[in-house]
Amino acid sequence: MTGLVSSRPALYALRIAMVSLCLLAGLGAFVLFLQFGEADGLTTLDVLRAVLILISTLWLAWGSVQALTGLTSRPRAPDYDRDAPIRGRTCVLMPVYNEDPLETFARVAAIEASLRATGDPAQIHFAILSDTRDEDVAAREIEVFEKLVAECDGVGRFFYRRREDNVGRKAGNIEDFIARSGGAYDYAVILDADSLMEGETILQMIRRMEAEPALGLLQTLPQIIRAQSRFGRAMQFSAAFFSPVFARGLAMAQGETGPFWGHNAIIRVRAFAQSCGLPALRGTPPFGGHVLSHDYVEAALLARQGWVVRLDDDLGGSYEEGPENIVDHAKRDRRWCQGNLQHMRIIGAPGLKPWSRFVFAQGIMAYVAPLFWLGFIVASIASPLFTPMPDYFPTPGWPFPHFPPSAAAKAIGLAIGIFGLLLLPKLLIALRAALSERAEAFGGPSRVLLSTLAELLLSSLTAPVLLLFTTRSVLQVFGRSDGGWPQNNRGDGTLSWAVALAASWWIMLIGLAGMASSWLFAPALFLWLLPVGAPMIAAPMLLRWTSLPSQSPLMTVPVELRPAPVMQIHDRIVTRWGMTPKGVSPSTPAVPPMQQSARA
Repeated sequence: MTGLVSSRPALYALRIAMVSLCLLAGLGAFVLFLQFGEADGLTTLDVLRAVLILISTLWLAWGSVQALTGLTSRPRAPDYDRDAPIRGRTCVLMPVYNEDPLETFARVAAIEASLRATGDPAQIHFAILSDTRDEDVAAREIEVFEKLVAECDGVGRFFYRRREDNVGRKAGNIEDFIARSGGAYDYAVILDADSLMEGETILQMIRRMEAEPALGLLQTLPQIIRAQSRFGRAMQFSAAFFSPVFARGLAMAQGETGPFWGHNAIIRVRAFAQSCGLPALRGTPPFGGHVLSHDYVEAALLARQGWVVRLDDDLGGSYEEGPENIVDHAKRDRRWCQGNLQHMRIIGAPGLKPWSRFVFAQGIMAYVAPLFWLGFIVASIASPLFTPMPDYFPTPGWPFPHFPPSAAAKAIGLAIGIFGLLLLPKLLIALRAALSERAEAFGGPSRVLLSTLAELLLSSLTAPVLLLFTTRSVLQVFGRSDGGWPQNNRGDGTLSWAVALAASWWIMLIGLAGMASSWLFAPALFLWLLPVGAPMIAAPMLLRWTSLPSQSPLMTVPVELRPAPVMQIHDRIVTRWGMTPKGVSPSTPAVPPMQQSARA
């Protein structure tokens, strides 16, 4: 069972324990804050702030508990024959939407070459499913596809089709393929346009599907590669170093009702066709129309029909690229925000597993939580305006003043607890890696510890800016504004000063207004709020600085020190097709010669 909890009672006990720890953390913060507010007379605003801190702490605690669960277990492959002959037919699907055909099709060629290098006779086809609206890009797709087929000897194995109407976007694209051609295949590997996977990984995914007939969907844990900017490399390091531990905890908690992240996963076509039809929601976007975060819904629908949905976090060889700057990250996050908030229309659908409903609630909370944090900050600044002056002479005629007891210790304890939930899991992951052989893949124990501190510092600086971007997205959705499906920017992510200022001037103004209000109305909070307000005020500089290429040797990941075989193949293909391979940092070693068996 790939290292998952072995029985339902044990799984339920684990879930209860994880949720209980979150509740304890949230209630502890709630009580501490009430005691803090009680020192100078409890007000309605104090109770409101205590409720806000309760909800926010519950969300923070869930991430921490997930990491602690991952730290106490190890990935383990399921029992199956790794050399069993593959009987079924598989199609690798790459949906594209106004992407650069040379870049995306080169990834397909690299995956095919990696599969061919294994020597396995499995029947695996490739389908490029275009939703491209730009006619010039579409013409280029056909041209590059012909080159791809000729180079890979892909006649009868490679297919391309472009939809006239991109109804349903990516989910509709996949659904259209399954309706038209799904009967020809037993399994389908779903990619994104920036996905890259080792051939051996795909073969083992297929074998796991064949070894377990109830398995409807198998999700891998993709690693981010090719990052060059400071922001991109921080995300890349986090995905490679921290995410496997968090994913381990997620896999343990979800069991057979696991996640689907929309790419780098394999589906059983029959199960998907039977379970995952996605009708448009009633009404108009953003809450109506086609489901944007369709992957979560498809996982829930598969589980509803009794299919196993599993995250196999022991599988490597699964890669993707990420945004290189905060602006591109915020644009992508805007779409995810709208999709996750749509789940408020779906969470009550009949027949869903309780855990699927919990996952929907988590996804909604991921975007609503910043509103609670901002509400807490605003209420804290406004609190002195509604708090009566303390009565230092409560006893008539008594000549000596009575000073209320200091609640500073409780405030400091609460702050330490909140920061502990944020920082402790990552520090524990770094410590365990430094004490084990895992650190060597990231440059050694000292570099791991320094990289962790650098990532924590950078994420602390960018968190207030990202919080406001997320808050704006939530308010736009609740304001009935449809974000649509913007094209991803996969090129150079460097932001000019003009673009950085245009994207974040409003964040700077909010930061200035917040700090000025704190200085005027709640001066005691000014220093406490400075770590939040200062990055907001400096938002244009942060956006610009984090988008620049990184020159630091910190936050190195294993594929930089030793590029994966499929990455080497991809670089050779890219060079042969007249492009320059995308590097990850100036310190990255040259790609070693590709092994003869992996020749494209």
